[in-house]
Amino acid sequence: MENNISYIPENKQDRKWGLTVCSIGFQKVNPGEDYPPQKHNPEYMFNPSVGRVLSEYQLLYITEGKGRLVTEHGGKFEIKAGNMFLIFPGEKHSYFPDPETGWSEYWIGFNGSNVDSRTNEGFFSPLKPVYFIGYNENVIELYREAIRTAQRQETYFQQLLAGIVNHLLGLMFMTDRNNRMQPDEEGRRIVNRARAFMQASVETDLRMPEVAEHVGVNYTSFRNLFKQYTGLSPAQYFINLKIHRAKEMLRSTSASIKELSIMLQFENPEYFATQFKKKTGISPTEFRNR
Repeated sequence: MENNISYIPENKQDRKWGLTVCSIGFQKVNPGEDYPPQKHNPEYMFNPSVGRVLSEYQLLYITEGKGRLVTEHGGKFEIKAGNMFLIFPGEKHSYFPDPETGWSEYWIGFNGSNVDSRTNEGFFSPLKPVYFIGYNENVIELYREAIRTAQRQETYFQQLLAGIVNHLLGLMFMTDRNNRMQPDEEGRRIVNRARAFMQASVETDLRMPEVAEHVGVNYTSFRNLFKQYTGLSPAQYFINLKIHRAKEMLRSTSASIKELSIMLQFENPEYFATQFKKKTGISPTEFRNR
């Protein structure tokens, strides 16, 4: 693919969507070439030895070569082909290819409450900005589709670009997590057995130490392993299962809120209603009456 850089307009209506794209591109930097190339808007140019601060997120994917990333909160990272890394708004950073190898990079810059909320919830962190996904044709095609979309700039193209960014972030997150877990097939088996046991016990007062005993692991190790694989503690995961079952029952039965709380083994109807609203944003009664 030829080098391509696009800076993209946005408006107030676009921002209401929750995610807008500011810039996108691809460039191949040959060994010994200056970096960054002198083709960017002045606000994006920087001296790699000094760094810069942007007002947007940037998601980069290195497909060839190697280099280095330095961030204010994360520190120094060696970057190689197959790495993606996420730059956060307001964070001083620098990145550059190794002069002996150069590199090929895709990038997309974006902003919005959509990504802010995921960062606030801990899915993305300035402390861990680097992800390993290997050479991934799906990721490359998503970047290329975004570049083509930016070039056409058809009506409502920002919304399409937002969807591509969401797809990239989700694919990056999933692939990196699965790559990290791949060597530990035993851990994956334990977590899957625990999930199945919790699913089958959703209408009981199951305690998490019982789950650990069922899968043959001490509770502390089980809790850490489960959270590593799912992003949730076992107790949080089990509550989510109960809330999901409650939603099904609210739709399909005429059982009262008190009856549902008893069937699902909540401590009392008030605790059930509190947990339901915490997870869904509305009360059980409001959910049923929608």
